Amino acid sequence: MRGNNSFSQIKEFELYCSGYGTFTQSALWAKVKNNWQAEYITAKDENGKICGSMLVLIKRLPLGKVFMYAPRGPVCDMSDRAVLDDLIGQAISLTKKHKAFMLRIDPMILETDEEAIDNLKKLGFVHHSKRIGYENIQCRENYVLDVDGKCEEEVFDSFKSKWRYNIRLASKRGVKCNFYGKEKLNDFMFLMQQTAEHDNFQYRERAYFERILREFGNEARLCMCYLGEEPLSGALCIEYAGVMSYVYGCSSSKHRNCMPNYLMQWTMIRRAILNNCHTYDFCGVPYWNIEDHPNYGVYRFKQGFNGYVVTYAGEFDYQCQPLACRLFDMLRLKSNRFCNFFKKVTK
Repeated sequence: MRGNNSFSQIKEFELYCSGYGTFTQSALWAKVKNNWQAEYITAKDENGKICGSMLVLIKRLPLGKVFMYAPRGPVCDMSDRAVLDDLIGQAISLTKKHKAFMLRIDPMILETDEEAIDNLKKLGFVHHSKRIGYENIQCRENYVLDVDGKCEEEVFDSFKSKWRYNIRLASKRGVKCNFYGKEKLNDFMFLMQQTAEHDNFQYRERAYFERILREFGNEARLCMCYLGEEPLSGALCIEYAGVMSYVYGCSSSKHRNCMPNYLMQWTMIRRAILNNCHTYDFCGVPYWNIEDHPNYGVYRFKQGFNGYVVTYAGEFDYQCQPLACRLFDMLRLKSNRFCNFFKKVTK
């Protein structure tokens, strides 16, 4: 499937991805990223059935440069060279069509998957295997919890005792947690601003979260904790292809002794179980194995829910203009101003 995609083609793409992909590879995500151009690629078997797909986002940068990115793509059996060759061949054609200097992909393959990594290298990709943490667009290290076929009691009992205690304590102290749509977005943004000021990071504009909630419908919800009418913590979670993902989180500096974040996580995990998801994805735990790093506390909190760290292979670049690629990465990794701009346009 190439450019000028028809409605029926995009629908077919989305149906396939919703069964096998990740939300950042969906046609819905392309609508969220409305400041990018989108191309939808599929590979089909001899019966015309889709057996691989890739959403490619195209961003025009200053100086006439074009950056192409397939977030968490492609979606296929990465050991199947015929399917992979088809998808990548189409993607390379797109780099010529759009005169891109680079195509970047970061598929959800493990860092130990030597066959998949080697296949991509043979297709001309440069593997950035040494990049960690915020050097990547998407975090390489996620913390995940297997909930496939498990009941609430089994999952809850697997948590560390202190985590179970804090979940119960939140309820005892009057914290209420539930799911909402855009009607609670003001409260979510209020908490997001507090969190950004406390942790010193830039957060997304309200319109971005509005688009996620609108485009994903009931698959994207705000999970909010309140003490009376006061918002204490919030999260935006997306359920897609059997995975419940904790995508964004924020919390108040008040009433932390009420343990709202513990109850909020349990509420989202319960939703994953009730909706028959196979995985609850806590998402990124950058620098999880460096105890003196400021981000280590993120891992320490998540690991009490008895999941495990998954480390992906990271980023691969098809470099159409190697010099421009080197300059691009030098600016992105070394210049705070460019880095903030890049994160804003690519997140």
